Amino acid sequence: MSDLRQIPLFQPDTPEDINKFTELRYTIDLFQRYLLKEGKSDHTIKAFTSDLSLLAERTGQATPIGRYTTSLLNDFLDWLEHGRGVACSRKSYARRVTTLKVYFKWLHELEAIQIDPAKAVLQRSGPAPLSPILTDDEITEALLAARDMKRGEERDTRPEMLLRLLVETGIKKSEAMRLTPKDVNRGDADTPLLTIKGKSGRNVFKERQIPVSNQWVWLLDRYLGQYTPQETIFNCTARNLEYILEDIGDRAEIPMKLSFEMLRWTCAVRDFRQGMDEESIREKLGLSPISWVETSAKIHQLADIYAPNEVGV
Repeated sequence: MSDLRQIPLFQPDTPEDINKFTELRYTIDLFQRYLLKEGKSDHTIKAFTSDLSLLAERTGQATPIGRYTTSLLNDFLDWLEHGRGVACSRKSYARRVTTLKVYFKWLHELEAIQIDPAKAVLQRSGPAPLSPILTDDEITEALLAARDMKRGEERDTRPEMLLRLLVETGIKKSEAMRLTPKDVNRGDADTPLLTIKGKSGRNVFKERQIPVSNQWVWLLDRYLGQYTPQETIFNCTARNLEYILEDIGDRAEIPMKLSFEMLRWTCAVRDFRQGMDEESIREKLGLSPISWVETSAKIHQLADIYAPNEVGV
């Protein structure tokens, strides 16, 4: 008998068994296991599976994966929009494009296919609107406005501490609300670190560390002395923090409403423009490789539109 491993003709048992002759239907279960291993939610796995089922419906579930081309995938997307007879929202269309990109990238990385046909797939539906971001000049104006805000007769340190935190780290609102003073690692005075911990479930043991400036740590200490929170750093509601950001924007005469989401995108684009590699940005934002596909494209677009100066805060 030959020592060479036989190419499976039917359903593969492991991802390594998949090859260009493997039928689409026989890869879905293994793709689901891959998504689960990547920490994807049940909702995401169901949505991606549904998208691949639509691909199988249109092209045939017995189609070998090696027969898929960019042209065939673009025809499939055109059918979703114009030929299926079911409304396809912009959000659903964008997710289905993401499904194709993640699925075929997975197959390509397994070396089951030589060329990734989804890499150049067309986006014929308009993308979701890009979030506005702050330019460097607007960040400066916002920080100055925050610095002048009062708490009674004294300076209120919370607005500037909050704004600088979000511009430097790009963390989400829910992550900011969970922060405690113990999450600030002051061991290295040159590079203090902020630990962001997973909320619950499969992410409970996941955490990431984000560098913060000494200036932010200085502001934090004065904020802690002023507000004396007992547990989490922010001892108010998330809505109160949203009001603070809106107030800062109004005082700085910024034409858009300041929000956690806007400042998250602002942070990502600034890091990109200042030379941080994309994998580091992805890890800093706490995004999975799947989520990063669309986020990366938007960061590139925003960087081209705003082209902020290479000046630090």
